[in-house]
Amino acid sequence: MQWAKAIRKFGPGFLFAGAAIGVSHLVQSTRAGADFGLGLLWALLLINIAKYPFFEFGPRYAMATGESLLEGYKKLGRPALVAYFIITLATMFTIQTAVTIVTSGIASSLFGGQDTALWSAIITGVCFLILILGRYRFLDTLMKIIIVCLTISTLIAVALAFKNTADVSWAQQMPDTAVGIGFLIAFMGWMPAPLDISIWHSMWTLEKKKITAGISAEQSRFDFNVGYIATIVLAICFLLLGGLVMYGSGAQFSSSGGAFANQLIEMYTVNLGEGTRYIIGIAALTTMFSTTLTTLDASPRAMAQTTELLREREMPKAYLTWLIILVVGTTTIFILLTRVEGLMGVLIQVATVLSFLTAPFYAGLNMRLVTSKHMPEDHKPSKPLYLLAWIGMITLIGFSIWYLFTI
Repeated sequence: MQWAKAIRKFGPGFLFAGAAIGVSHLVQSTRAGADFGLGLLWALLLINIAKYPFFEFGPRYAMATGESLLEGYKKLGRPALVAYFIITLATMFTIQTAVTIVTSGIASSLFGGQDTALWSAIITGVCFLILILGRYRFLDTLMKIIIVCLTISTLIAVALAFKNTADVSWAQQMPDTAVGIGFLIAFMGWMPAPLDISIWHSMWTLEKKKITAGISAEQSRFDFNVGYIATIVLAICFLLLGGLVMYGSGAQFSSSGGAFANQLIEMYTVNLGEGTRYIIGIAALTTMFSTTLTTLDASPRAMAQTTELLREREMPKAYLTWLIILVVGTTTIFILLTRVEGLMGVLIQVATVLSFLTAPFYAGLNMRLVTSKHMPEDHKPSKPLYLLAWIGMITLIGFSIWYLFTI
């Protein structure tokens, strides 16, 4: 059937959405709505527009050259690849721990049991088995199902929130306190995702080409745009949920993973009715499980290729090696630190701020690569997209400087 063939050609865009729709949406967007109403809608829209070109350059380069962005980085000079390796090594464990702690907290809230470390180990183990046994093909299929379930459950929750809650403030705000500015930068850091996901997207695009024949550059860009629009729509939905349900309530979110999940689900249930518990729970769990799964695949995949490029030889077990390193490192952090009060909040704050401050680095590399001699002329960005990229670059650098001078 024609529609089935069309759906099969989708893939990397859904994986992008799965990786992006996580902490930035469930935690940060909900918290933004609870604290500011819809006052940070301007920031949500601005950062999505600013980052768009640099994310789009990932699949664009992969389709045009048959190479990942990492291979392109090496052509720009070995220091770029070394810098990526160091930044990723410094952040991958924090990012994986942050997303998995939130996922385990939600699972604990829905299915019982207070030991989030145990739930973290279970979730990590399940994701590990999916990646080892199913590889990219299974991940590609599973993520389409997850994103559809996530979208439906979230839209239902928003509809119920509009029906059962008071009006929310639409007045746009610019935070002027140290805490508010810190939150704004953290909010924008992972909205819709860290920029290094453009590298992951380029690798997923190449994997998709291996298993699906006949994908054109235009279809690849359409796939990306569908995934990107989905992340923006769902970010607005979670902002609305936070604003409609929690704004003005005076409630403060806990920094503990389990407590945060319980608090989130209970607030929605109290305001929207007991019958919504599992709608909200499914939306929250699918949101975070998709992120946990895709990040667990992507970081080892990227580090494996980076290692091969730096050592200039193929390493057949590199992906498995880095996957095990990430699983062991993340599990160790769970065991040692998940009982520390406020850990989840600290991890998320550190990871999101680092992501924002490193965004100009990735943006610069991506823009330089797709406009260089290594990019075929007929695949280079159009003038409007190139102009948008410069506007985005100025935005990222400007906010980074503003943040550094105000902390």
